[in-house]
Amino acid sequence: MGSNYVFSLQPTFTQGLILGQLSILVLLVLILKYLFLDSTEYPFETSSYHPRVDNDLLLRKQKISSHSMAESVDDKAESAEWFNMLLHQVVEIYRSKLRDGLTGADGDEVARKRIEDYANKIRPPGFLDHINIHSVDLGVSAPRLYNARIKRQNCSEPLSEAEFDVRYTDTISLALSTSYLFNYPMPSFARLPVSLTISLSLFKSSIIITPPSPTSSAPAFTIAIPPDFTLDLTTTSLMGSRAKLANVPKLHELIQHQVRRLLAARDPWRVVLPGLSSTAVVAEMQQVLRELKEEPL
Repeated sequence: MGSNYVFSLQPTFTQGLILGQLSILVLLVLILKYLFLDSTEYPFETSSYHPRVDNDLLLRKQKISSHSMAESVDDKAESAEWFNMLLHQVVEIYRSKLRDGLTGADGDEVARKRIEDYANKIRPPGFLDHINIHSVDLGVSAPRLYNARIKRQNCSEPLSEAEFDVRYTDTISLALSTSYLFNYPMPSFARLPVSLTISLSLFKSSIIITPPSPTSSAPAFTIAIPPDFTLDLTTTSLMGSRAKLANVPKLHELIQHQVRRLLAARDPWRVVLPGLSSTAVVAEMQQVLRELKEEPL
């Protein structure tokens, strides 16, 4: 009797309530699918927006450079100053290698293409569409070490480890666009276009350097970062197809959390002393170096 009451030809309050709920659900699906989502094969061809890194890079780079010079003057009495100069040169070499030794727009394009290839190599294909890297800025500065602390078990024993504080501020930034794939109720049901610009604001931590053991078969020193480091990223985002949601706080929290998780889970860097390693260890280190060449700086 209840079912006859619901499906009777005479309009009732129950029928009106059910039809009203269904109409709201249909309207909500249409709004999401045609306003925020994109079901086309190439969602970014119809969009006039492409994220770019901060255009005022010259001012930012001058500010970073002047800040680094001021720190250099203040830190001249520190024993780590010579290492900061060496570290800056090492970082510049990696930047040059990432650009294939090219400068200007040609070097930027080489770096952009390499980072795009690597990003699409590691992306989860079932959740993210092809990642387009629009522009990159590899930065102008390098991490700075200060406040060196030597740790020994006792005065008669050799050095056990050294701890430094490190601070890194730079103009490193990355602009990209991709789409989040919705595979329900069918595969590739719709796409949610996402455009991001991610910039480094501050990285601050302590690092622990452990010297090689004289009794080791493959003497090496290790560099470790404790998990309680400070990482501040600046992100700008646009989500949606025709209507766009700007700078969603949860997206910023997700990106910062994932970057922190990757850094915290990374094993300590191990640098084997040259000429003192077995063939197996050398082969292992060569494999690590090959992997590092494929990774963006």
